[in-house]
Amino acid sequence: MEGLYAVNRILIALLIVIANSCSTQHQGNLTKENKALVDEHSGKMTQKMGETIEITKEYIGMWVTKDGYIRHELLPNYRYEEARGNRMSAYRGSYKISGNHIDYKDDTGFTADGEFKDGILYHAGMVLYKEKK
Repeated sequence: MEGLYAVNRILIALLIVIANSCSTQHQGNLTKENKALVDEHSGKMTQKMGETIEITKEYIGMWVTKDGYIRHELLPNYRYEEARGNRMSAYRGSYKISGNHIDYKDDTGFTADGEFKDGILYHAGMVLYKEKK
C-alpha cells in the first residue's frame, strides 16, 4: 500500500510540473480529474475529484460572509461558534458533516443545514468563504 501511495504522489508531482510548464491554452486540454489535482495558482495538491469535504476535513476553520459580518468557526471537535458583527459567540452548537452537506444544531435546539460546493459554504441563504490563514 505504501508503494502505491508513493507512486500516486510521484504521478501528482508530474502532473503539477506538466501543468505549470504548459501555456494557458494547453492547460485547457487537461482532463477534469487532472485539473482537480492541480491548483494552477500555487501548484499545491487540491481536493481530488470525487472526494468530499467530509473526507478531506477542509471544512475545519473560519467561514465568513463577504462583508465579514457573519463568521462560523467550525472546530475539529464538531462544535461551532457563530459570531455576528461585534457579537462574539452569538450562537454555539454542534455540527455533522455528511459528504458535502452540513447539519447544524445550536445549543437551544434550533437546526439548520448547508452545502459545500467548490470551496464555498451555502447556508440559510448566506454564502460563506473559508478564511485564509
